[in-house]
Amino acid sequence: MERTGRGPAWRSALFVAVFTQIGAGWAAHAQSGRVALDGFARLLLLIGPALLVVRHRHPVAVAYGVSVVTLVYVGAGYPYGPVFLGLALACFAAVVAGHRRAAWGAVGLFWAGHLLIGHWLYRWLPPSGDGPTPWAQEVGATAWVLAVLAVAELVRVRREQWARERAERAAAERRRVDEERLRIARELHDVLAHSISVINVQAGVGLALLDSDPEQARTALATIKAASKEALGEVRQVLDTLRSPGEAPRSPAPGLDRLPELVEQAATAGLSVDVAAEGEARALPPGVDLAAFRILQEALTNVVRHSGSRTARIRLTWRPHAVELQVDDEGPATGGAPGGAPSGGGNGLVGMRERASALGGTVETGPRPDCGFRVIAVLPLQADAFEEDQ
Repeated sequence: MERTGRGPAWRSALFVAVFTQIGAGWAAHAQSGRVALDGFARLLLLIGPALLVVRHRHPVAVAYGVSVVTLVYVGAGYPYGPVFLGLALACFAAVVAGHRRAAWGAVGLFWAGHLLIGHWLYRWLPPSGDGPTPWAQEVGATAWVLAVLAVAELVRVRREQWARERAERAAAERRRVDEERLRIARELHDVLAHSISVINVQAGVGLALLDSDPEQARTALATIKAASKEALGEVRQVLDTLRSPGEAPRSPAPGLDRLPELVEQAATAGLSVDVAAEGEARALPPGVDLAAFRILQEALTNVVRHSGSRTARIRLTWRPHAVELQVDDEGPATGGAPGGAPSGGGNGLVGMRERASALGGTVETGPRPDCGFRVIAVLPLQADAFEEDQ
């Protein structure tokens, strides 16, 4: 909100002006020994609040300005009273704005000037016959000013805490949005990469056999239709989650129960997959189940796209607290990378590692000692593992 003459600063300055004008009149009746209020006194009582209008834009100048105006008022012998309210508000604004040195300097200027007037210059300043200021009054005024500055410091510290908390909440929200965007991008990549790889292989088969073996070409086209339909369904599910993040998905996310379907899809792309399991299989948390399926899907997709081998082996090892996924192919690489790895590491390998890392697991990839490529993923089975939103 703009703090100008039409904003909060204008209203509070008007309140101070009215209050000091009225309060000074009451103080004049109670302090008959002081100089009576005149036009110059009324002017000083207006200048201080007028400066407060711009205290948020120029806190340092306003603090010193109000201090000087208040000191002139006191030096002229006018009655004490609410004139100090303007000085307190000016110093308060300076401290809250982070200019505590200026606030202390303005207070120090007024305090030093008041001591000089009250204990030395009073002989030559009005009112005539005035004596030195009692030290008890000086101590009381000093305690009051220190209390105002202490409250200002507390408000400043609290405002800084609020600002840090707002910044932390905004940063957390940005991280959440970035993580959600990354999750959706990873999901789309895994879905499309696998399906398009199958479609690409079958399209090549169909074109090659269109004239010589129309029946086989028709089978390839049917496989393309099924793969594209499945890909569209999964893409729609991801997009539905994006449009309505608070709603439950319309269909369950894929998991290891769809491994036979994945093997069958790989077979339509000309890849023979051998699956072996060791240990006692058990139900997986949804996030772990999805990650395991996507990692296997991406590993088989990489074999189809980047390896000259037409066979792959999947080994599932069930441990007490984790499941290990191992995918091997015998190579050689056809995409310029050894062992069937995508050139440059590929987004698929990065996606595998990100999925496993989000669950506290690991993924290791690299060429096998003899030939080909190997992917080993270890995913924890804890029920409280970080699960990706479906």
